[in-house]
Amino acid sequence: MPLPSLADLIDAQLPQTQCTRCGQPDCRAYAEAVAAGAMDINRCPPGGHDGVVRLAALTGRPVRPLDADCGVEGPLTVAVIDEAWCIGCTLCIKACPVDCISGTNKHMHTVIEADCTGCELCLPACPVDCISLEVVTPDRSGWQAWTPAQAQAARQRYLDRNARRLRAQQQQAERLEDKARHKLEHLDTLTRDTQVPGELDRKRAIIEAALARARLQKPKNV
Repeated sequence: MPLPSLADLIDAQLPQTQCTRCGQPDCRAYAEAVAAGAMDINRCPPGGHDGVVRLAALTGRPVRPLDADCGVEGPLTVAVIDEAWCIGCTLCIKACPVDCISGTNKHMHTVIEADCTGCELCLPACPVDCISLEVVTPDRSGWQAWTPAQAQAARQRYLDRNARRLRAQQQQAERLEDKARHKLEHLDTLTRDTQVPGELDRKRAIIEAALARARLQKPKNV
């Protein structure tokens, strides 16, 4: 088994809230940026000061205060939906990186609090401001409020959610590709004598363009 890379080691020391406050789309991307020297080690508010110390030990860089542009260290929070105001738009479900919001279109949503990482990404997504945060650990913050087991569980939920979305994207692209291919096959059964001059070529060009778009929508890795 190959030895873990520096990015692997850094990623293992991140809280896996996937909050994007560091400026990267997820924790893994931040770990890779730190390993490459492209970002500093003090851009993870959920990890807090302890997180900076951990990354300093791994990278040999000096311990620095958290970058205020990324936010401040704070206690663990969970999102809570005011179900009386929820309109069932599903935007918070799409925004949640760990699939901890349950609900369907036009029906009331609720947060599975045990799975919530407090990333806050659902807050700006809600068009009716019916989501708030509740403090879970008022006397603890950073890694003092979050355990390695919780981080690992959050990472796995994030990976599982991404895998599901990739599969759904792949299936949708395949459906579109099959539909376009069947239309092309149907065109091949037509004769130019039954078509307005140039109409067959126009339809073929439209369908071939749709087929090309469907192929481009296929994810690179599923």
